[in-house]
Amino acid sequence: MTNLIDGRAIAEQIHAETAQRIAVLKVRGVQAGLAFVRVGEDPASRVYVGMKEKTSERLGIKSTTAVLPEATTQAELLALIAKLNADASVHGILVQAPLPAHIDQATIFSAVSPAKDVDGFHPVNVGKLMLGDTTGFIPCTPAGVHELLIRSGVKIAGAEVVVLGRGNIVGKPMTAILCQKAKHADATVTLCHSRTRDVAAHCRRADIIVAALGVAHFVKVDMVRPGAVVMDVGVNRIADPTAKNGSRLVGDVDFAAIQPIAGRITPNPGGVGPMTIAMLMQNTVRAAEAANQ
Repeated sequence: MTNLIDGRAIAEQIHAETAQRIAVLKVRGVQAGLAFVRVGEDPASRVYVGMKEKTSERLGIKSTTAVLPEATTQAELLALIAKLNADASVHGILVQAPLPAHIDQATIFSAVSPAKDVDGFHPVNVGKLMLGDTTGFIPCTPAGVHELLIRSGVKIAGAEVVVLGRGNIVGKPMTAILCQKAKHADATVTLCHSRTRDVAAHCRRADIIVAALGVAHFVKVDMVRPGAVVMDVGVNRIADPTAKNGSRLVGDVDFAAIQPIAGRITPNPGGVGPMTIAMLMQNTVRAAEAANQ
């Protein structure tokens, strides 16, 4: 039996469940709507939004994409968000990061209506997550990691978890999800970051490691206790003369070395990545259902 956690297969399970909910909405005359906003021509952002558009179309979510020039002012972007907030046919709004340097990302995320904040970045939704209020939206990547753990049968309650990275998109919300007094939570969570002393020692006692530092192959085999569950969130580009374009994407985990000793492990790619989009689609349908109760 393989110890791989197949993110693609689990994402497809979630897509099938989401498609059923979309079909129920359509019977009621409601089509879930998702608006993407992209500012500038960042190559990665173009790819990510394109993947989300294709998945929306496949599931039956009506998506629209506004592509604004790099020179767009913050006021112009805020005006667009206000328009989307007021549009009843739009149930979810996703402003693709990163934004140009002259635009304050926190201000933009706070301008999206909490009811349409399917990325889970609005302070209201962040606060709900911290309080254990399940009516809010949870950021898609940590929500996806959580689903992978649940659907793979990993025991979370009472587990020692180490989260590597304190970012607002993955690390902090991941910590909040797993430490809640709730089903599929109740873990003891240690959040490590760049100022943590002896990160390896923390990792070695963990039952579950969630790596979200953004440092290629940071987690080495001597940092992982045999039998531990290892979730690799990182996306890093490294040089590879054998690759077509001279580089390739790798995670935060030294996968080849760690897989033989891990209890369960996510591949990268094919692990956490597909789940991010699956959770975005699920959040959008939730928003549509809530708006049409």
